[in-house]
Amino acid sequence: MKSIEATGQGHRENNVRRLRIGHLSTFYHTAITMMAKPEFLKDVEAEVEWRLFGTGPDIVNAFERGQIDLAYVGLPPAIIGIDRGVPIMCVAGGHMEGTVLSGMKALAGFPEVNDIRSILKQFHGCKVGVPGKGSIHDVILKNYIEKYRLNHNIEVVNFPWADMITEAFVKGDIVAACGTPALAQAIKRFAGGKILCPPSMLWPNNPSYGILVTAEFLSQKQSLVEKFLVAHENVTAYIRNTPLQAAQAIADYVGFIDSEFIFDTLMLSPRYCAYLSDAFRSSTMEFVTALKKIGYIKRLLREKEIFYMNIIRRIHPSVDHYHENIIAK
Repeated sequence: MKSIEATGQGHRENNVRRLRIGHLSTFYHTAITMMAKPEFLKDVEAEVEWRLFGTGPDIVNAFERGQIDLAYVGLPPAIIGIDRGVPIMCVAGGHMEGTVLSGMKALAGFPEVNDIRSILKQFHGCKVGVPGKGSIHDVILKNYIEKYRLNHNIEVVNFPWADMITEAFVKGDIVAACGTPALAQAIKRFAGGKILCPPSMLWPNNPSYGILVTAEFLSQKQSLVEKFLVAHENVTAYIRNTPLQAAQAIADYVGFIDSEFIFDTLMLSPRYCAYLSDAFRSSTMEFVTALKKIGYIKRLLREKEIFYMNIIRRIHPSVDHYHENIIAK
């Protein structure tokens, strides 16, 4: 990939404002499209510094150290951070249902098997790979393992980078993987696996990622945050309305993966929007309960401790677009 930490927008003046953005290498996050097409950032009057991280928990740690101002984060790691005192707020959504369970072709999956418990029971005595502890994928998988009392039968192995999960699958170290649509596509194309459980089946409406910002930056630079969120919503619309073009732009920028792979990734879970819908927030609060139950947080956070709605309500007054039908163009 071309320098993922490259500046998204050049200097406009000597004392230009700076916006340090933490992101993952996830294709369906608007960050990658903004890097590929920096014209989306033309109204963001700041020098954008993109900073790549391996997992959501890594990004929350960077917030805690004061290294970033804004970031793309799954809501569970954000909640864990807020619980321990990291001063961050979710100001926008981005994507729903971004967790997929994939595995060996010999395993039974949807639609042959249409309940999660039966799929998970096939992993008895085996290892399942998942991104870092506290990531949304980790929490979803462990919640179901706890729910179906399979704790002593399945070993969950956390990896710092998704590429390591694919490699472990190829080597036979794990029989299944729980992670992003891109990971599922990699398991399918490069490792001879298949999708066992589609994203809509794993915790419907789950808050795949949102835009988080530090409380201090929000209070001091709210107009800058608003301009970024306008760009963010415009990119979600670009992905929804022209996914073929978006896939090609991302492929051209990344340089080592073809547009077909990226298009398949975008379409595996086509739930893109910046709005913090009722369903997005409600699902997030269900995660609060699950996080408390499995011991990742100490108390049940309130919704107003997680979300700051003022900006997104102002720039996105209409209904959300998460469940719009996407037609390839």
